Amino acid sequence: MKFLIQRVSHASVTVDGTVVGKINKGFLVFAGICQEDTREQADKLVKKMTGLRIFEDENGKTNLALKDVGGELLVISQFTLYADCKKGNRPSFVKAGAPDHARELYEYVLAECRKQISVVEQGVFGAHMDVELKNDGPFTVMLDTVEL
Repeated sequence: MKFLIQRVSHASVTVDGTVVGKINKGFLVFAGICQEDTREQADKLVKKMTGLRIFEDENGKTNLALKDVGGELLVISQFTLYADCKKGNRPSFVKAGAPDHARELYEYVLAECRKQISVVEQGVFGAHMDVELKNDGPFTVMLDTVEL
């Protein structure tokens, strides 16, 4: 499982012209799920993500976590995080999780996030989405279960 986390001033996701998720200050998270991923791995990534101290304190140090700043989450499923570009110019997505497995874990991640963060918005699994954001920093972090 991979989480591409962007610290944002605001972000939104639109499907078919309708805004389906919108946040203010917080994290825009693109979540990639592979077939081998488990709930235990999801728990580790959610814990790590919500504990990341990448917001500035009163001294300008990145020392505060999402909860400390009343931050919000927008979590979007993105199988393309598992793109394999080793051969040729057309990415392969065979490492991405099957849709049923990925959807189940995506929903699990959302539920776990909602236990810790008061505002958790989401995209629409499998839909074509337009994502808008204002990256704060820019500050982007990749979490991967392979590295935890």
